[in-house]
Amino acid sequence: MSLKIATIQTKLSWQDRESNLINLESKIENLPATDIIVLPEMFSTGFSMETSLAEEIDGTSVKWMKKVASSSNSVLTGSLMIREGKSVFNRLIWMFPEGKLEYYDKRHLFRMAGEHLHFTGGSRRLIIQYKDWKICPMVCYDLRFPVWSRNRFMNGEFDYDILLYVANWPEKRSHAWNSLLPARAIENQAYVIGVNRVGVDGNDINYSGDSGVYNFLGEKMSKSDRYGEKTEIIELNKQELDQYREVFPASEDADSFELKI
Repeated sequence: MSLKIATIQTKLSWQDRESNLINLESKIENLPATDIIVLPEMFSTGFSMETSLAEEIDGTSVKWMKKVASSSNSVLTGSLMIREGKSVFNRLIWMFPEGKLEYYDKRHLFRMAGEHLHFTGGSRRLIIQYKDWKICPMVCYDLRFPVWSRNRFMNGEFDYDILLYVANWPEKRSHAWNSLLPARAIENQAYVIGVNRVGVDGNDINYSGDSGVYNFLGEKMSKSDRYGEKTEIIELNKQELDQYREVFPASEDADSFELKI
């Protein structure tokens, strides 16, 4: 079975929810039929530590996601600042077309920007079952931690088929981004998707985009240009993935370990 993924590499208006939602909706409304639409990290604000901008889980941005997922008949995903009680999370929302949602809270908070001082880290990984695929969504800095994203092989099955990262990853560290995405694909024998923003944020940090979709061999399937806004649809093939895992069963020689949180 194939799966069509739309990646939206875009500029984000600094801490301006209304402008960002209008911009993103204009990019989505003319898309051809697709299964999953992927937005960047903190798509409504940019990567800000201004937690006064955080919304409740039934706030404006999540309601917008529900509306857009329904109208496009696609899953819509990306991360937002979400408040629960006294805690604020950098939360990836996975919105199904029928209005059901699941979520993943960013585990690894980027201390070099003080994210760990303003947000609460997540404590669980999320694996989503969708159209015969298993998908593991993560957020930005999580990419640097291979143990957290490890694709375990147990009882003849992999944890996931697709590893997905939404990001606000700065240009000055783009070499790491462009190196780690294919590495995660190779070591986990899975498709890997990374969606990053472009433009300059309110802290004068520049983003080059470099969004990419990689196959299980670590080969780049997408063609998003650096720096430019680009919406791209890539089709993933489950049969090709399964066949590769069968003829090259490296997972059967993987080390077992226990992850303590």
